[in-house]
Amino acid sequence: MDDRSPPGARGSVTAAADRGAGNRAGVLGTALAGVLAFALSSGSWQWFSTYIGVTLLTVVLAFTSPPAPLPGTRSGYVRSLAVQSLVIGLCVSLTLAPALQRWPWLLPMPGTRTECAHLGDYAALQARAALGDLGGRGGTALSYAQQDQSRHAVADCLSATTTLWLPVYALAAALLTALGIWWVTGRTTSGTR
Repeated sequence: MDDRSPPGARGSVTAAADRGAGNRAGVLGTALAGVLAFALSSGSWQWFSTYIGVTLLTVVLAFTSPPAPLPGTRSGYVRSLAVQSLVIGLCVSLTLAPALQRWPWLLPMPGTRTECAHLGDYAALQARAALGDLGGRGGTALSYAQQDQSRHAVADCLSATTTLWLPVYALAAALLTALGIWWVTGRTTSGTR
């Protein structure tokens, strides 16, 4: 054996490589789960999306560590920072989607909310027309059917607009995450020198 490195150096490099591989696998698995959640979601954003987002965010934060800038590996640091930030942004957008759809103070979209309300009124009229003669015999059932159709139409309309805006919220969360990680790791590495 002609290796002249200190005995502990090889072990720390191997441990760092194993930890890096585990971080990448965790981030990639979470990214895949997030993509599947987006692909499989249809219709109105439900609160289960918040649960999925919080769960994925917990997995990312529990099983990955922020990338550390190492001398000579600037591109690897930037790539790791981008991946982790984008995955966290995806998790945050999944978490916020139902709230964005339901709370005007979080995503105002005033014109869209008004148009969606008109669409709900139209869906209620369609339900009344579809039930025709039954309206005279079951006023309560007709009223329920109209409210249900109206509620679904409004929710689907708002969810479509929410979905269009989710990438903006995801990228904003990713950018804030990247800046936060960069600031923390930059201060940590400058403090250790």
